[in-house]
Amino acid sequence: MATTLNETLLLAVPLAPLAGSLIAGLFGKTVGRAGAHTVTILGVAIAFVLSCITLFDVMNGASFNATVYEWMSVGGLKFEVGFLIDSLTALMMVVVTFVSLMVHIYTIGYMADEEGYQRFFSYIALFTFSMLMLVMSNNFLQLFFGWEAVGLVSYLLIGFYFKRESAIYANMKAFLVNRVGDFGFLLGIGLLLAYGGSLNYNDVFAKGHELAALTFPGTSWNLLTAACICLFVGAMGKSAQFPLHVWLPDSMEGPTPISALIHAATMVTAGIFMVARMSPLFELSDAALSFIVVIGAITALFMGFLGVVQNDIKRVVAYSTLSQLGYMTVALGVSAYPVAIFHLMTHAFFKALLFLGAGSVIIGMHHDQDMRNMGGLRKYMPITWITSLVGSLALIGTPFFSGFYSKDSIIEAVKASHLGGSGFAYFAVVASVFVTALYSFRMYFLVFHGEERFRNPKHPESPMGIEAAQAAHSGHGHGHDDHHVHVPHESPWVIWVPLVLLAIPSVISGAYAIQPLLYGGFFSHGVAFQDVIFIGQNHPALAEIGEEFHGWAAMGAHAFSGLPVWLALAGVIVAWFFYMKRPDLPAVVSRTFSPVYKLLANAYYLDKINEVVFARGAVAIGRGLWKEGDVVVIDGVVNGSAKFIGWFATVIRFLQSGYIYHYAFAMIIGMLGLLTLFVTLGGK
Repeated sequence: MATTLNETLLLAVPLAPLAGSLIAGLFGKTVGRAGAHTVTILGVAIAFVLSCITLFDVMNGASFNATVYEWMSVGGLKFEVGFLIDSLTALMMVVVTFVSLMVHIYTIGYMADEEGYQRFFSYIALFTFSMLMLVMSNNFLQLFFGWEAVGLVSYLLIGFYFKRESAIYANMKAFLVNRVGDFGFLLGIGLLLAYGGSLNYNDVFAKGHELAALTFPGTSWNLLTAACICLFVGAMGKSAQFPLHVWLPDSMEGPTPISALIHAATMVTAGIFMVARMSPLFELSDAALSFIVVIGAITALFMGFLGVVQNDIKRVVAYSTLSQLGYMTVALGVSAYPVAIFHLMTHAFFKALLFLGAGSVIIGMHHDQDMRNMGGLRKYMPITWITSLVGSLALIGTPFFSGFYSKDSIIEAVKASHLGGSGFAYFAVVASVFVTALYSFRMYFLVFHGEERFRNPKHPESPMGIEAAQAAHSGHGHGHDDHHVHVPHESPWVIWVPLVLLAIPSVISGAYAIQPLLYGGFFSHGVAFQDVIFIGQNHPALAEIGEEFHGWAAMGAHAFSGLPVWLALAGVIVAWFFYMKRPDLPAVVSRTFSPVYKLLANAYYLDKINEVVFARGAVAIGRGLWKEGDVVVIDGVVNGSAKFIGWFATVIRFLQSGYIYHYAFAMIIGMLGLLTLFVTLGGK
């Protein structure tokens, strides 16, 4: 087995999706719809196969860490495109390309009747290219390129329906919030470059202990702590951590396939991957790790609460993503980096499954996304029903499903940690188990069981119900279709096949991967990781839970004696009682606890705070710069000086008559004046 991977094959991994994107985007009219989806799916399929080969080779001892292309050199600083392929990168490559491939296939059916078909395929293939460049990078320059490229393409995809005002608002919101995080990210890179002297990962990692001994100029702050927190601020934006999470729910304005791609394996996991990749630096700062733990815990618990009050099926899954990203972040904070990546992998499968299942439901419901207008769909959409059930069981951590192994490992790692903030984090991740089960099965029961509400008039508070009421009020309709009920139906095979293929790893991947990923030698196949990170010499949480591990079967059986499983079961039972047995109770509870309900329904008023404080503050600053800077300074001083010079020139122009005798006369007068001055001064 070769110890170095083939550079040409590695280049083909990101370039194959890029080629498909360019063909679909530039020659979409020429190749047509079939050509656009064929070239993009082929490109991503090639990337997936090559990624699997790469993962196999890496597990057998191969690696790659070299420059592929040198862009330019400034003094001793080099700007390069390079690849770092170790076990972390190889795993991410497989996850990204597999989920992307499923989304590409699914899109054929979901976007079949949409305008901009070729454009959409071009965008999602470009998204895949951007994410691959990010995870394969071996230097901060390429990391930042992939980081920004993912953000740019997400802007295009969220605003795909660019004629819809809500979509324009959502993509602008995502773009601006991510710029806030990216500012911190860029500051962190700048600090490491300034004091590490290189953009290459390994060079900076090698100076980690030197950087940890420095303080930020003019302060007593630890330099490495400041750099790591700045890097994590970037992750807070990209991976939607509190309070920079506000863009993610609104990103549901994009088509469902891109919701799955953004939320499952690409954009939102970029921050998790970045912190794991930078773990040799984060390990040297307990303050930065504690900050990460607290932010992750807040996100995991409080974003989960918001999922309980959502009625849009996609928004429920979106808030679920926020909560699960909080779990991953907490795992990073307690130095359980392999556990965070493990949950990233399992989450990619079952969250993509849930999003694509939601899209299948939306198609069956004729693009109605309000769960209050659904119910009883399991009879009409059996494949969507069973795969969505699998995804929900994996999400809540049901024993022997993939999500159980990764989520339970996070809970145990947090419990074993002694880092500052880990006590609060343990409470948050345990409480979130109940909350996750509650909102997950609330969605499941409302959509697939109970009364067939699609036969009734639309719920008056749902968007479609409001439209129907407006039509009836204006005399253009009856408020709903009195003569014909659109009965839901199962989606075509291009939609349900990806659901089945995603359901398989949602069940088995956890049991299969837990031993090698967490307690085996999988992450020892690295060229940038240090063994200390994984054997727990600095932060022993992962090592401690490893002592209690006796195999996937024993872990699943032992789970029934632990608290999380019973909390998840309690959440399912409460959801069943409230939405199946006594569907009148939720309204009673919301009225009884009206202030709490309003707080949750308004997402803690964070959007309003951002709008009033930050958005209006930015507008006020801009208006002040315009009035004081532009009008007063530029128009007043700069333009005023120009007007004065113009006036002075106009006066002087009268002295320039062009006659010689005028100039001679002026010279004589001038000489007489000088003589008079000299005589006067001499007399004194």
